[in-house]
Amino acid sequence: MRRAVCPGSFDPVTNGHLDVIGRAASLFDAVTVAVLVNEAKQTVFTIDERIEMLTEAVAGWDNVEVASFEGLLVDFCVAHQAASIVKGVRVAADFDYEVSMAHMNGRLARVETVFLPARPEWAFVASSLVKEVVRFGGDVAGLVPSNVLTRLQQRLTADPTGAAPGSARAEQHR
Repeated sequence: MRRAVCPGSFDPVTNGHLDVIGRAASLFDAVTVAVLVNEAKQTVFTIDERIEMLTEAVAGWDNVEVASFEGLLVDFCVAHQAASIVKGVRVAADFDYEVSMAHMNGRLARVETVFLPARPEWAFVASSLVKEVVRFGGDVAGLVPSNVLTRLQQRLTADPTGAAPGSARAEQHR
C-alpha cells in the first residue's frame, strides 16, 4: 500500500490545502494529514480545533485521515509506514525552502517528497493572509471551507489578537 503524509500547521486549513490533499488522495492509497504541534508557534486555533476542522473538511475522501505530530516529520512517516511526503508549493520561495527539507528528510529516512504545484486559483492563498484579511473585516468566503470561515470570523472578531484560547498570547491580552 502506498502511503503519504501531507504535513502542515493548518492554522487554518484553506481550500488550497484541500486541493493538495485531494490530489494526494488520488495518487496514493492512503494519506495522513499530519497537523504540526508546536507550542512555540502562536496559532489562532488549538491543535484540537485544527484537527476537528480538518477532519470535517476531508470527510469526503475515504483514504484520508487526520493526526497530529510533534518532533521530526520523518519519525511520524516511519511510525505511519509512509514512504512519501506531499507538499504543495505556491511560489519559487516555497520550493527553495521545501527542497532543503526534502533533502534532509531523505537523508534521515528513506522518505521521498512529492511537490504539487498550487493550482492558479489557490496560488495566492496562505493561512496567514486569510487570517489577516478576516482580522480587518475582509471577505475570505471561497478561500476556506465554510466551517472554517465561521470559526475564523468568530475567533478574530471576539479576539483581534487571534490567539488560541489558553495560549500564552491569549493570556497576555486578558
